[in-house]
Amino acid sequence: MKGIILAGGSGSRLYPVTMGVSKQLIPIYDKPMIYYPISTLMLAGIRDILVISTPHDVPSYEHLLGNGSHFGCAISYAVQEAPRGLAEAFLIGESFIDSGRVALVLGDNLFHGGGFSSLLMNAARHDTGAHVFGIRVADASRYGVVEVGDNGKVLSLEEKPEHPKSDIAIVGLYFFDGRVVEIAKSVKPSTRGELEITEVIQAYINDGSLNLEILPRGLTWLDTGTHKSMMQAAQYVYAVEERSGAKIACLEEIALGKGWVTEADVRKAANSMGYGSYSRYLKYLCDEHH
Repeated sequence: MKGIILAGGSGSRLYPVTMGVSKQLIPIYDKPMIYYPISTLMLAGIRDILVISTPHDVPSYEHLLGNGSHFGCAISYAVQEAPRGLAEAFLIGESFIDSGRVALVLGDNLFHGGGFSSLLMNAARHDTGAHVFGIRVADASRYGVVEVGDNGKVLSLEEKPEHPKSDIAIVGLYFFDGRVVEIAKSVKPSTRGELEITEVIQAYINDGSLNLEILPRGLTWLDTGTHKSMMQAAQYVYAVEERSGAKIACLEEIALGKGWVTEADVRKAANSMGYGSYSRYLKYLCDEHH
């Protein structure tokens, strides 16, 4: 399975901060925002990753992430000329997907919690259909909301409804089978002029092949699209890391744990980063691993 991170858009809700830099390059506490969705794909066992961003920002991602080999991954890049909707990611990434299964994660979504990797690995194992995650929220009208029948099957999906049919919001992480590109090609632009991901998911609802998994209590999902939510996410990461001594979304640590890189690789990465806290953490990992 391959993975796509959509890190485009204008980031207008964060102006003036994002007038000069892509939103997903802004730090969430001690690492760039894009590290968090990359870690999500890596925890799902996905190593072949396509980062989609704007023409202006792609070079910055290339400078930050390179080809991904130091994370044990293969990272490539593609351009989204204008924010034409999430479903356009499948059209842009058609040759990358190559009729195979693919996961899409939004560049501003952060997940953390015990057991999350197992949920991801299970979703990645599905050969057919789509697999999406829902989470119960206090104000469902801000999100894409699913209606679920008595048998647990999804009956409908509605984007930011005035009167939500449930309290289950769909998070920005989706797994699809090889049909997704052809389905995306059939999607017509919405009134916003965008190719909506909800239309792609609806196609899987219609043929009965959508799997919905409700994230358990205790598993954190943060959408960092506003100044307030970015601050909350940074505070969350700081609090967890300060208390536990372990970093969230440390890509080198995930790669080392999966055997994708060696201790020598991680030590080399640490030495290239100077003497900051992230570098010291990588060196600590190497000492512990040794």
